[in-house]
Amino acid sequence: MRVREDGWVTVDAVVFDLDGVIVDSEPVWEEVRRGYVAKHGGSWRDDTQRRLMGMSTGEWARYLSDELGVRRTAEQVAAEVVEEMARRYAARVPLIHGADEVVRRLAARWPLGLASSSPTRLIAAALAATGLVDAFRTTLSTEETERGKPAPDVYLAVARRLGVDPARCAAVEDSSNGVRSAAVAGMAVVAVPHGAYPLDPDAERLAATVLGSIGELTPALVDGLG
Repeated sequence: MRVREDGWVTVDAVVFDLDGVIVDSEPVWEEVRRGYVAKHGGSWRDDTQRRLMGMSTGEWARYLSDELGVRRTAEQVAAEVVEEMARRYAARVPLIHGADEVVRRLAARWPLGLASSSPTRLIAAALAATGLVDAFRTTLSTEETERGKPAPDVYLAVARRLGVDPARCAAVEDSSNGVRSAAVAGMAVVAVPHGAYPLDPDAERLAATVLGSIGELTPALVDGLG
């Protein structure tokens, strides 16, 4: 954010998450990975989905292989799960109602970035299916960063690509790890949690505001983050 002559702080860029913010894919990810774990001899735990949300592809693949007892290497896990997700996306990308309109409204006002834990392949498929490829100045997967969320790496990298100080960015997130990631990067976080995956108390406290739906995200609200 930057300070205008009248002292008001303004947002210079907005960075979106993808899964759970633009596409309702978290339940799909859970279904696919839960089924994969069962098929390959592992044991799904009550907190598994919450732990996996925000992890990079390499991180969650290793978690399934090393921690949940899946009898496949991490490389096999990643390739096979992503292939199944790509098959699901080829049939239908679950766009969250109104999310594309929100993105376009904000893109008319600010440069947008995308900081996602999805593999690059699935980011491309989702944006193509939703008609949002041209809405984002830059997109980045945590596949391309050293650490996934809740580390700030992907948000910091997207801010660099946009040429904007992270402290002058707003971030739009749904998961606890995503909120933590953007907040540690220094961004003002708009949280839009999924009904099935509520925010942890510490993550909720990190958010500048918590919305009930993506449709509540307006340019006026972003302006008000200052």
